Amino acid sequence: MRRRTLIFGLAATAAGTGGLVACTADADTKDTGIDVVASPASPAAVPILASTTVSSLAPQSVTARYTPVAGAAPAQEYAVGRRVFAEFNRGANRPLPTTVWYPAAGIAPSTGPAPVDHAPGAAGRFPLVLFSHGLTAQPADYAAMLARWAQAGFVVAGPTYPYTHYDASGYEPTDIVNQPADASSVIDQLLALDPADPMRAIIDPSRIGAAGHSGGGITTVGLFSAVRDGRLKAGVVLSGTDFQGTPFTGPAAAMLFVHGAKDNTVTWRAGHTVFEAVPWSRAMLSIADGGHVIESSSFEPATQTSTEFLRYALYGDASAKQRLPSAAAVNGVATLENQL
Repeated sequence: MRRRTLIFGLAATAAGTGGLVACTADADTKDTGIDVVASPASPAAVPILASTTVSSLAPQSVTARYTPVAGAAPAQEYAVGRRVFAEFNRGANRPLPTTVWYPAAGIAPSTGPAPVDHAPGAAGRFPLVLFSHGLTAQPADYAAMLARWAQAGFVVAGPTYPYTHYDASGYEPTDIVNQPADASSVIDQLLALDPADPMRAIIDPSRIGAAGHSGGGITTVGLFSAVRDGRLKAGVVLSGTDFQGTPFTGPAAAMLFVHGAKDNTVTWRAGHTVFEAVPWSRAMLSIADGGHVIESSSFEPATQTSTEFLRYALYGDASAKQRLPSAAAVNGVATLENQL
């Protein structure tokens, strides 16, 4: 069963069982008819489960500010191309088919992104953003937002993780502990494409970020903590929490958190605690009536704020940083804590 924009699935502790329950929701109906799947929790996953309610991370002052190399993000909007790298993997048991949305040559449609498969890439080199889907979701569920990022001048790569997407054979939510390494492997494989591959030509390897929603947000935090990928300069965490209770480490990066104040799957309190534990430049967009899913009223502020954040963090665009408050104020549904 296919679901529409920004569908989530995050493991929550099954009451009294110590197991996991895979939760899913439709952005409009909150009921997709997907069966609940229970699975015993591995010891490595227990800290992740506990932190969906209250994170154990200690608050930190901003002691290592991230300062990007000054530059300017593209002023234009791009047409959007789409390509699937079905062959990506991290070993025989970890297939990682990856969908990439990217700036394409041609004129951007006035009605918004309309990705064209295998469209020629736009001229130039663009930052790479690795996007991690939530449990029981898949990259295509987030296409509305990811295509907007591509339209703004980013190459966005979304791997389908082998045991946590909604159609996985042998679905295993505790496999989230392996996903940060998967994400780094996908970055490796994109950067190691044949020099003749047009995708390699448009990726700037010096400007890389990571983003993710729900379980993918936890995966993203893992890339900045327990499984630190030092190439990452920016992170966007949508409805996420910490990764195994591990503090942030490694070189300074900019971090943006987006979280619904009424999220019952990963509480806003847990997400805000993780935001306060970042020792680098950080910001948090809190959606007053938002739950775990980004819905129609919060889609624009979340998309515009994350786009301006990425323009600042990966292009070094100071004017994008200045536009963050106005992006956050769209529709009047969210507030921004800005410590960038």
